[in-house]
Amino acid sequence: MADNNTIARPYAQAAFDVANEAGELTSWSQSLALAGALLANGEVADFLSNPGLDGSQRLDFLTELFAKAGASKLAGGDKQGTNFLKLLLEYGRVAVMPEISEHFEAFKAKVENTVDVTVTSAAALTDADRKEFAQALEKRLGRKVELKTEIDESLIGGAVIRAGDVVIDGSLRARLAGLTNALVN
Repeated sequence: MADNNTIARPYAQAAFDVANEAGELTSWSQSLALAGALLANGEVADFLSNPGLDGSQRLDFLTELFAKAGASKLAGGDKQGTNFLKLLLEYGRVAVMPEISEHFEAFKAKVENTVDVTVTSAAALTDADRKEFAQALEKRLGRKVELKTEIDESLIGGAVIRAGDVVIDGSLRARLAGLTNALVN
């Protein structure tokens, strides 16, 4: 059986193509992210797998759920969003919505030339540090940076930067581990 990413990719590409053509990347992105978060809940997936429900009941349930959550493109008012949901339900692919959302975001980031970057540091970064990190990363990566910060006191000092597939580990913990390895070997 194919993994969820393999299944989700063509659906994400189709949703991306529709959204990009209509100039609605942001609203589709928000709707898919909310839908993905809701469908990541095992209880929702269990309910949808109930054999006593027909396709229209499943669709009604999802559109109502998405409307309450604010997923406007998938909430029944948008014909393309409703058709997208119908397609997912018809082929039993609604459970891969979290992965569809992730792939959609990757396609969106590529076309918008942005990258999500997470800087994990031992202590909170100042606004000046955040700005400096963002400028340096934009220069190095050649893309607009969406910076998010996290704190991990076990790093002792320094920071770990994750930008897509790129990981830069400038933490004191990593340096100490490298020194330990050099001394042992």
